[in-house]
Amino acid sequence: MTKTIKPLSSEQLAPTVSLQHIHSCMQNPYPESLPFIGQQRAQSALDFALGMELPGYNVFVMGEAATGRFTMVKDKLEAHSKTRPTPKEWLYVNNYDDHREPITMFMQPGESRQLADDIDAFLDEVVDTFPAAFDNPGYQRKKKSIDREFDNKYNTALTAVEQLAIQKSVVMLEENGAVSFVPVVNGKQLDDNEFNALGEQAQSQFYDAIDDLEDGLIEALIELPRWKRESSEKLRKLKKTTIELATKPLLKALEHKYASHIGVIRYLKDLRVEIVEAVLDWLDDDSASAEDQKDDFDAKGMLTDFFAPNILIEYKEGAPAPVVYEPNPTFGNIFGKIEYESAQGSLITSYRSIQAGALHRANGGYLIMDADKVLSSPQVWDGLKLSLKTHQIKNDLPFQDSSVGSSFTLKPQLIPMDVKIILLGSRDLYYTISEYDEEFGELFRVLADFDYYLPSSDRLQYQFVSKVQEYCEQTLNCGLTAEGLVRLLKFSYRQAEHRSKLSARFADVLELVAEASYYAKQDNEETIDEHHINEALLGKQYRTGQLSENMLSDIEEGHTLIATQGEAVGKVNGLTVLHIGDTAFGTPARITATVYAGSDGVIDVEREAELGKSIHSKGVMLLTGYLGNKYAQQFSLTLSANIAIEQSYGYIDGDSASLAELCGLISAITQLPISQSLALTGSINQHGEVQAVGGVNEKVEGFFKLCKMRGLTGKQGVIVPHSNLINLVLADDVVHAIENKKFHLYAVKSVDEALELLMDVAAGEATNNGAYPEGTINHLALKRLEQIAQVVNGEEKEASEDTEQE
Repeated sequence: MTKTIKPLSSEQLAPTVSLQHIHSCMQNPYPESLPFIGQQRAQSALDFALGMELPGYNVFVMGEAATGRFTMVKDKLEAHSKTRPTPKEWLYVNNYDDHREPITMFMQPGESRQLADDIDAFLDEVVDTFPAAFDNPGYQRKKKSIDREFDNKYNTALTAVEQLAIQKSVVMLEENGAVSFVPVVNGKQLDDNEFNALGEQAQSQFYDAIDDLEDGLIEALIELPRWKRESSEKLRKLKKTTIELATKPLLKALEHKYASHIGVIRYLKDLRVEIVEAVLDWLDDDSASAEDQKDDFDAKGMLTDFFAPNILIEYKEGAPAPVVYEPNPTFGNIFGKIEYESAQGSLITSYRSIQAGALHRANGGYLIMDADKVLSSPQVWDGLKLSLKTHQIKNDLPFQDSSVGSSFTLKPQLIPMDVKIILLGSRDLYYTISEYDEEFGELFRVLADFDYYLPSSDRLQYQFVSKVQEYCEQTLNCGLTAEGLVRLLKFSYRQAEHRSKLSARFADVLELVAEASYYAKQDNEETIDEHHINEALLGKQYRTGQLSENMLSDIEEGHTLIATQGEAVGKVNGLTVLHIGDTAFGTPARITATVYAGSDGVIDVEREAELGKSIHSKGVMLLTGYLGNKYAQQFSLTLSANIAIEQSYGYIDGDSASLAELCGLISAITQLPISQSLALTGSINQHGEVQAVGGVNEKVEGFFKLCKMRGLTGKQGVIVPHSNLINLVLADDVVHAIENKKFHLYAVKSVDEALELLMDVAAGEATNNGAYPEGTINHLALKRLEQIAQVVNGEEKEASEDTEQE
């Protein structure tokens, strides 16, 4: 029979790229800045979101990795951030009324650092001034006056007691602050021996006198604690006055400098009071506690930890709004954290230990995060939503609070939040969140959808060339030939699996150029050529191709039964694609079918063995619908058939084998042999129309490699759906083999066209009465199915009659 379906020409196997157009693009670089190529829908969504200042217009960037999502988002945000004002700076200061609740304060860009420097200089002045200020003559004179007043009261009391003692022939002695009484006889103080030598009456008189004197001493000094307290109060007041007089000019200068900032004035007012107490506690040489701690603590460090502001975020004046990417969005990294340190077995902290999170750093600007990482922690997601709803940065840390137990914790004042959140995620994740979280749609109103493909045009190719040239010159420090650019464009077409669309995964193109530069350097060349890019592709294929080579080797060695020559009944070469990691390759698979009289229908062995998944099972079920619609209009479709993908031991999904399975089934029905030199792929519907499938290029190349390994005969080829012509971007060696007629590629629209190619017999067109011409495939199939139906129905009828007779 003469085949009505002709092989495809070489022009239909891959897109053509004009070398002249590429030369023209290279000589005249693209006149505009090219931060990004294509993705107009996503760019429009981002522009809209950036222009909307209302709450809730946060962005979910939906798309596949390596499509340039992050690059575009960052470029857009950085460009827009330059049009926004520099955000306020935020800092925490000590709350002297309640140290557990530090006070927030905002300042204009650059002012926080200036305030911190001023406070640091002020504390230096305090450390330098004290305790030296207490050596001032005026202070010492007043201190001596206070001491003298106390001494006078004390001495007056002792003098009265001493005079009374003289009257009683007793002398009062004072030594090291201790007062004692000694008897006197004839003007001489008696020692113990002399006192014991006295008579009992004399001793008794002295004992009574001394008891009276001790009572008198106690009565005279009963006010001593009050005198000491009053003296200490006067001395402390003197010290406070001295400290206030020394620090007042310093603080007055700061108050004048920051007179327009109410928050700083309030902070300095509190500092004016607290610095006096701090100097008394830490910088007073007369203080016993200060003396004990002098060697253990740094006075300046202690003052800094108690008074200096804790700057969370600072900016330079005129700086753009911040654009922050948080790669590890844990609770602490987003909302900030409070650091603790151990002291004597307890965890302690202070307002100086509060650390900024990503929301603090991005306040007044933009925060970019990966959606899957944010959603992996319910606490993070709930905290982020709460911050977006309340417009305040959440800072109560659930994990940290539970870890520190009953130790001293902080509850800082909340900081107002003005951040636009941009989440990067996949399509599946976006639709899952939308379905299960009702608040998501209110908080993330803008969807930036990144497409998988870019519509090819002269302008897009122009941008593609300019962007690759820019990358080579600025990053790789090398050149690129026009032939190399043509090869890169073909690679992008292949990534997209489309003759008129480029892949949106531009990062893969840049990765390939970078790998090709390695091979150019190996050749001591400064320009990347086409053969360098081919070397890079072959190198990656070699590094990741061990599994595909092993599978071809198994076929070559006969472990896996695949025929590439001859004919066979009920056997056909199907094509499959395996995706492993970031690589995909095609491999042939033998599909067999058997048919016999019975009423079990078409049995999918893969489904029965629980290896076939739902879509594959659906494809097999469609075969029954096709057979019934095509042949069983005058009789009941009754048959038993088994279909299996031989030597397949893993899960199978997809309906791309349904065309091959149907052809194998019809071969088994008609007993017409199928050419094993051809392999085919495609899905079908119940009306016998062949539908497009995925991975068509890998499938064709997989069978070609096997045929090439065994030797091309000129009869081998692949049958693909006609609707897949737009997806053909085949490798050069396949194209050359087809050009030289050593290999063939056919495109079919119907099952009949595929059958004619496989069996080299006319399929046959149905007449008005539903009959088919004698000797055609469809005629043989119709007769065979009718015969099986008669056999099965006849057996059933005979069995029924035998039962009635019995």
